Amino acid sequence: TGGSGTCTVGSLPSGGTAHSGTSTSGTAAGLSWSLWTNGAAQTITTYSTPAFSASWSNAGDFLARIGMQWGSGKPYTSLGTVTADFAETKSGSAGGYSYIGIYGWSTNPCVEWYIVDDSYNKMPVNPGNDTNKGTAVIDGGTYNIWLRNTTGTGGNRCGSSVTSWQQFYSIRQTARTCGQISITGHFNAWANAGLTLGSVLEASILVEAGGGTGSIAFPTANVTAQ
Repeated sequence: TGGSGTCTVGSLPSGGTAHSGTSTSGTAAGLSWSLWTNGAAQTITTYSTPAFSASWSNAGDFLARIGMQWGSGKPYTSLGTVTADFAETKSGSAGGYSYIGIYGWSTNPCVEWYIVDDSYNKMPVNPGNDTNKGTAVIDGGTYNIWLRNTTGTGGNRCGSSVTSWQQFYSIRQTARTCGQISITGHFNAWANAGLTLGSVLEASILVEAGGGTGSIAFPTANVTAQ
């Protein structure tokens, strides 16, 4: 299940292909994966089924993810019902902030978005420098909705001319390590709170670590749109 009940995480499939670098991507098990860090090279391992693992050390900001991509983007209302199934075990540390859950981008407007179901830190985490937009009950849990404005000269998927963008967050008040995430339910909850996505570029199962030395295994990491 993965609401308020328990669920079985399981173990990683055998085999796997390790990919190391600071910015690398590819496809595995019919999904798109990527690794990005602004520090030293790190590692993501992909498998022939929807699963992945990742490890980091002295990483700075580190993201590893796998999920669906929609090319130049599609309106969120035309994606169908987007759902993720995940299960993870984590070890080590992840620095001052960490997000485990779902991640994506939209363009027009440029939005970086997160659904956070777990963290190396105490839940619910607070992204900081942001505006609370209420709560939503989704998949048996209550999520805090946040809007955050951010600036930067790199790391966004909206183009080099974009130097400021918004971040939408749904942060589960109680952590869980496995279950089903109704991504479309969060899109709708954000719209109800006045936060509307543009053309969605991706929806991926994510680990983001703001430093530390740690690892995570996702024996289940699948995103579907129907």
